[in-house]
Amino acid sequence: MAAKRKLQAARNGGLGLGALTSLAAVAAGGWILYSKFAVDHHQLLPDAIAAERKEFLSKTAGQLSYYVDQRAGGRPLVVLHSINAAASAYEMGPLFEHYRSKRAVYALDWPGYGFSERSSRVYSAQVFVDALVDFLTSQVGEPADVVALSLGAEFATLAALAHPELFHSLTLISPTGMNPTVRANGSQIAKQTGASDVLHPILSAGLWGRPLFDLVASHSSINFFLRKSFSGAVPPGFVEYAYASAHQPGAEHAPLYFLSGKLFTPQVRSLVYEKIKTPTLAIYDRDAYTTFGALEELLLHNPAWQAVRLVPSQGMPHYERTADTAEVMDAFWKGIK
Repeated sequence: MAAKRKLQAARNGGLGLGALTSLAAVAAGGWILYSKFAVDHHQLLPDAIAAERKEFLSKTAGQLSYYVDQRAGGRPLVVLHSINAAASAYEMGPLFEHYRSKRAVYALDWPGYGFSERSSRVYSAQVFVDALVDFLTSQVGEPADVVALSLGAEFATLAALAHPELFHSLTLISPTGMNPTVRANGSQIAKQTGASDVLHPILSAGLWGRPLFDLVASHSSINFFLRKSFSGAVPPGFVEYAYASAHQPGAEHAPLYFLSGKLFTPQVRSLVYEKIKTPTLAIYDRDAYTTFGALEELLLHNPAWQAVRLVPSQGMPHYERTADTAEVMDAFWKGIK
């Protein structure tokens, strides 16, 4: 009798697992159909910044878009947004607005984001580095003070290491690559271990690549992740703009490379940050997506670096504490010989 009960339980368990599997398959299929036919991937996308927007053809990165205000003249300031599922120059709007009456300001949309080309192609750190070098060479035309956010900091520093003549200074806000390996996030670990080479084809498969991205880029998901970057509430309009930016044709291509970890540079601290000669400032405090445990050692190894901790702030101090961030940057630039 006991054996019979066990057999019956095993059968019931098998049926339960099979039912759950079938239910999951139906749900996944339903979402794929919903994404294809019910989600609007052609959202109206206004300009991220109320300024003149221009485009140019990069030799290596395709058609790129940027915002510019040159009326004040002076040494150019270039601001670069982060890399995530729904990034754009909108992230750098407060700094653009703060400085546009004081100096020439540029805000680039990285390849695959904003109004820049979002074609299906290979996205790599080198693509972003080349895009920035092309932009500084062909559109800015003189050494600039470059401000980069999060993973954009890695690209900017790689570009400055290869082409120091294009940079007067670097300011890196909440830069990635400062955390010890044991504290790296999932995407960084995937790159370090080589798992990203397997992960990206899985995430970007034609049947479910865009539906998967639609889950990551939903209103609730964007709001969830953005809340972690602000000490207070997410500023009005931010979620709505990020959602619209993530619902454009081809919007999934670059972010899926990011999510799989393929855009990070392994050992960027030792191979890049420790070797940079351009005067460099790090602005940071707490960040839900990276840590800064290796920053103190970097400051000891490389005299080109300075760091200021803006307390309290999360990953976007330039957005919620614009005046304080500008004060720190102004003092840094004043001290450069």
